[in-house]
Amino acid sequence: MKKYNVAVVGATGLVGRTILKVMEERRFPVGTLVCLASKKSAGEVLKYEDREIVVKELDENSFDEEIDIAFFSAGGSISEKYAPIAASKGVVVVDNSSVFRMNEQVPLVVPEVNGEDAFSNKGVIANPNCSTIQCMLPLKAIMDNYGIKRVVYSSYQSVSGSGTKGLRDLDEGLSEFYPFPIQNNVLPHIDVFLENGYTKEEMKMIEETRKILHAPELKVTATTVRVPVRFAHSVSVNLELEKDFQVEDVKRILSEFPGIIVKDDPDHKLYPMPIDAEGRDEVFVGRIRRDFSLEHGLNIWVVADNIRKGAATNAVQIGELLVKRGI
Repeated sequence: MKKYNVAVVGATGLVGRTILKVMEERRFPVGTLVCLASKKSAGEVLKYEDREIVVKELDENSFDEEIDIAFFSAGGSISEKYAPIAASKGVVVVDNSSVFRMNEQVPLVVPEVNGEDAFSNKGVIANPNCSTIQCMLPLKAIMDNYGIKRVVYSSYQSVSGSGTKGLRDLDEGLSEFYPFPIQNNVLPHIDVFLENGYTKEEMKMIEETRKILHAPELKVTATTVRVPVRFAHSVSVNLELEKDFQVEDVKRILSEFPGIIVKDDPDHKLYPMPIDAEGRDEVFVGRIRRDFSLEHGLNIWVVADNIRKGAATNAVQIGELLVKRGI
């Protein structure tokens, strides 16, 4: 198999390290591996398979050497500055930040849902928001079979979505990163508040859902909440479908969709929880039931590891699409 030269930008961060781990687990065909990070992290040694990789400082010349794919996970300002530089040198960038997601020239990709969009890239492919990614698999399966008129998201998002600072606040009982303690508490506030009263995180879910599903007029609303859980996001999704359904048929359709595990047996208290999803790449769906308050209403509960499927694994899967097509 052909080998590809790969760069990981932000390699020493939570998502960057997980990208390396996922690539190793999935046997990504890596030739040369370049790990890039800030000046502070330069010189650190990371292990990949049987190799020891010395982290280099990211600068404007980092992509002068021959690199095929670069996974960016170092934050918006870094992506905004360096992703175009990499793309200008023939590198295909898979970017985890929000900077390019709503750019009409940049595909926003969940491989199981709209993988073909990746090949319309002009050098940059955006990885969606973590809470959006996990919802796209069941929504795609349902939309293809029943159509969707309206989506209501209520998320319960783990602190690892904020990186190591969020984990530290929870583990040590601090409120240094979050405005209030997260231990024994929930915060209905993720990212900054906007003039419309929504947070930026909520608008990400709304806008990204429409783009990924190619449904610009789809009615979507969201409330995103930070909860005292270390890993894995949970989302309650309420749907109004365009036509009627049988719950058992919905369960079957979801169970047959790539990347989904249906865990739904109320009689035996079987339903997805963050503890099930942590460290896994699948999206777990349960609590599948009719919403009797409206015509063709459906409720589902969606859980996935936000650092893996919600970030690192989805990015590596995009890379796999490129490799399969020979970039």
